[in-house]
Amino acid sequence: MDRSAAEMTDVERRSFGHVLRDGLAGLNAVQAARCLVAVTALLLVLVTLDPFPDLRNPDAATAVGGRMALTYVSFGLLAAVAVLLAAATDGLSLKTLVTPLHLCLVGWLLINIAFSESRGVSLQRFVLAASVTSLAVLLPLLPPTQRSFNLCLGGAALALLALCYLGVFLAPQYSIHTALDITEPQLAGDWRGSFGHKNVASPVMTILVYVGIYLCAVGSFVMGPAIAALAGIFLIFTGGKTSSVLCLAIYALASLVYVTRSLWLKRIICFVPLIVMNLLTVGSVLSPALGAMTRLLPLDPTFTGRSAIWEFALAAVAEKPIIGHGYAVFWDDVTERQTAQGAEWATTAAHSHNSYLDLAVTIGLPGLLLVILVFVLAPLGNFQSAQAHNRSSALAKLFLTVWLFGLYYGVTETFLLERQSPIWFMFVLAVAGLHFLARFQCVGQVGPEH
Repeated sequence: MDRSAAEMTDVERRSFGHVLRDGLAGLNAVQAARCLVAVTALLLVLVTLDPFPDLRNPDAATAVGGRMALTYVSFGLLAAVAVLLAAATDGLSLKTLVTPLHLCLVGWLLINIAFSESRGVSLQRFVLAASVTSLAVLLPLLPPTQRSFNLCLGGAALALLALCYLGVFLAPQYSIHTALDITEPQLAGDWRGSFGHKNVASPVMTILVYVGIYLCAVGSFVMGPAIAALAGIFLIFTGGKTSSVLCLAIYALASLVYVTRSLWLKRIICFVPLIVMNLLTVGSVLSPALGAMTRLLPLDPTFTGRSAIWEFALAAVAEKPIIGHGYAVFWDDVTERQTAQGAEWATTAAHSHNSYLDLAVTIGLPGLLLVILVFVLAPLGNFQSAQAHNRSSALAKLFLTVWLFGLYYGVTETFLLERQSPIWFMFVLAVAGLHFLARFQCVGQVGPEH
């Protein structure tokens, strides 16, 4: 049963232990199990099975790779449990996921894998991506009420933050980049927490800032501010420039979209800056005119010389524009490929530093188009529908903000369809959340709506 805003505020002002006890009180064994699976999924993605990797050890990557079987089994089993739990009570919600567009995307990925340059590797990695993505899609359905969802999300966020801060203060050699790191010693001093790189820590912290703001909006005046403040401070110390700049800019953009009623105006606000950013980055190496324009800007849109990588990736797209080189395999070994003179270093890149370009390389232009239709265009329409029906507006705004952050973060980094990436997981969670809110009312909607 819904509570008044005043009652919720009074409850949330108490200690986190009281809030957790009250929020989970009355849940039966099955409902408690659903919450447990949700929290486990969040922690498995955010903390991973191999936290605090030692970047000073040249065998670190090999050691992690040797434990990949456990990762596959863990995600696979957890996804299977989540499917069973969701199917038992949310069959109608699951049926809404079976759309022609979604089936086309899955079908194209299977076709792409069949024609991959390394079919076995593509298939293996697709299985992991499917497990992680399924967990993210089902996670909004697992907690029985919005209040329990909030507690699962907030509890996992606090656990991750506590782990990261403990690492920084108790074992800095494993949680802060050092000059002894085998790769990128120039990052010495940048915090990475339990993650393997500051470029993973910084976007996760940005998303946690949004989670903290959301919890404040629904009346959690202890847990919300704590998460937002701790994540914001950690974000600053990661030295992640892209995430730091986007953090407040995207929240402001989402707030503008939130108060805009027209869907067409929403599209203009969301997508015009996104298109411009892609034109000023990847587009600048395609068009001499755009390249000349970008050189006049007071900042470097190539983000320290990534234009060589974009040129290299665009050449790879031209080789196989339709079918692509194969899901998640192109960048495994590109050292033998031809590059422009002076840009040979581009063959050492791990990805193209642009999510959209990377998809064109790996799954082809048709695959990129399908991803854009499913993950770029559809979520805004779902938000419009959820807003029109006044369904959990604070939660819808959280999902909108995380989704927007992912779209813009993808201009300079690669994460779309990236297996167990925490950014991909949270992005899919937001997209799925908007999908369900557009079609169903959230159970146990709580707190003052903003």
